[in-house]
Amino acid sequence: MAIQFNRYSAMSLAREALRGHAGWKEAWRSPEPATSYDIVVVGAGGHGLATAYHLAKNYGIRNVAILEKGWLGGGNTGRNTTIIRSNYLQDDSAAIYEKSRLLYESLSQELNFNVMFSPRGVMMLAQTHHEVRGYIRTANANLNQGIRTEFISADKVKRLCPIISIDGPRYPVLGALWQPRGGTARHDAVAWGYARACSEMGLHIIEQCRVTAVNSSGGRVTGVETTRGPIGCSKLAVVVAGHSGELAEMAGFRLPIESVALQALVSEPVKPCLDVVVMANTVHGYISQSDKGELVIGGGADGFNNYTQRGSFQHVEETVRALVETFPIISRLRMLRQWGGIVDMTGDRSPIISKTPVENLFVNCGWGTGGFKAIPGSGWAMAELVANGEPGNLAAPFGLDRFREGRFIDESVAAGVAH
Repeated sequence: MAIQFNRYSAMSLAREALRGHAGWKEAWRSPEPATSYDIVVVGAGGHGLATAYHLAKNYGIRNVAILEKGWLGGGNTGRNTTIIRSNYLQDDSAAIYEKSRLLYESLSQELNFNVMFSPRGVMMLAQTHHEVRGYIRTANANLNQGIRTEFISADKVKRLCPIISIDGPRYPVLGALWQPRGGTARHDAVAWGYARACSEMGLHIIEQCRVTAVNSSGGRVTGVETTRGPIGCSKLAVVVAGHSGELAEMAGFRLPIESVALQALVSEPVKPCLDVVVMANTVHGYISQSDKGELVIGGGADGFNNYTQRGSFQHVEETVRALVETFPIISRLRMLRQWGGIVDMTGDRSPIISKTPVENLFVNCGWGTGGFKAIPGSGWAMAELVANGEPGNLAAPFGLDRFREGRFIDESVAAGVAH
């Protein structure tokens, strides 16, 4: 029997308030896995759920299972710092990130679920003359790409962010690359909204279902072995971020990625004091304020390969020490919690959305430190690749063959340090 889902609205909220909120239905189903599906998506994070959503919405493919080894959104989607921007230098990168940012603008209405998108603006501080030249170059590239960004003066930085110290001592603020329609969204809400929409369209979300082997015959994928039994499929989409290399090895090939931890923390809640997102690549730190008042703080990725999801006091000290110089007001705040996420890095710091040596097995990985901002655009491009068997315009530049051909999309400055 099909479950009837609630449509969220002011009227439904008022109706449920009058009857003690007893009429709300579950947000998504938890079905038993079937023996086979047309398509299996491995990974129920933002990218995997967005892929499944667009397979159903754009291509009418609904015999789809999304497998998650833990709980939905419990990987990087629930462990990031929610920054959304598209001011990348290379045209291919800018195209997919701007597609994603545009989709974020209307995502709450499309999913009928408030993802709390907040276009509060993102500024990337220029604290050396080299950064000034680089950001002016990026602003000109964005102008040609049709993306609204500008290089602003230090005085305007101060007007937009009054709590910042622009005078140093080590790294004075010389200006910033400013994207006024960048911002943040609520990471859990993005996953929940996509999950609810997928389930409403009849897709199966299967949690606590770890993939243990990838089955193939004659060079073509036939299914997966899982902790909940074998599941057959005609096509397999691997969207598991930092664990992509493990799934690839199960299928018999290697990916040019490395997995490292990216750490972050939040402070105790304080009254509103920061209504923009500030990134400072020179000192490896970025900061924003959540709707609950916490200051969300993060820095660069670890310098060694690992799969940890814990933070470290050494990294926290390094990041906070740098940010306190630029934001002296935060020096007496207490840390509320810290964590780590596993990010997958490619050599050129650009993603992989590609066919693989195994026929009908597709992979979406390598988003590094910037995966959250790309979720809607990534899902759109990956769904097109899986449905048609060939990449569309968004995904075509990000194939595996670029590493063999030396056709890199170098975003090491834009993506390799902060978000």
